[in-house]
Amino acid sequence: MSQELLLEVKNVSKRYQEGSIDTQVLNGVDLSVYRGEQLAIVGTSGSGKSTLLHIMGTLDKPSAGQVLMQGEDLYQLSAARQAKVRNHDLGFIYQFHHLLPEFTALENVAMPGLIQGLPRKEVEQAAKALLERVGLGHRLQHTPAEMSGGERQRTAIARALINQPKLVLADEPTGNLDAASGDAVYALIRELGEQFGTAFVIVTHDPKLAARMDRQLLMKDGFLQAGQAQG
Repeated sequence: MSQELLLEVKNVSKRYQEGSIDTQVLNGVDLSVYRGEQLAIVGTSGSGKSTLLHIMGTLDKPSAGQVLMQGEDLYQLSAARQAKVRNHDLGFIYQFHHLLPEFTALENVAMPGLIQGLPRKEVEQAAKALLERVGLGHRLQHTPAEMSGGERQRTAIARALINQPKLVLADEPTGNLDAASGDAVYALIRELGEQFGTAFVIVTHDPKLAARMDRQLLMKDGFLQAGQAQG
């Protein structure tokens, strides 16, 4: 793991107001993520883990605080520039793979590169290579409905890596998988992270997965604290 600082969360708070109900979800969170590191955030449901991940990915705006990527404040950027950062510098993996059902595995993985405006032939070659790398070379022309849960999640990981992002944000990436598929996903994250130098921040309830990361942090009542991952 490099000691090059990639992303910094500085004193981030988040509150939601709905009518007379005011809910404080994050309380002055600080977090540094380094290039190539694999970091797990654990905690009970409702502790603020996913909200923090969404704020790190510019999918939800903090009520206070800053998110800096290589020194650039993401929330001072225009919406168009934020979208470019999401598409080029960040990758996202969700518990529910969010693959587009009408497209093949190859088309799903290629999509972020095509959105970025890269040449189709080049993007499809890269998508094919990634799918082969994740053991799905035989599924290129299969739609999500024709694949198992583990295969769909591996396709989603390939999609997250197609633009060679600096940081992948993963929300319960093994949450819907059996133990063997979960182990395969972990091995893939480790291998691809080391190959591409990509950092991973993984929100998980899975203590086995969390314990394998370089670092584990605990989210409790909107506060982030160091500590070993617990179930």
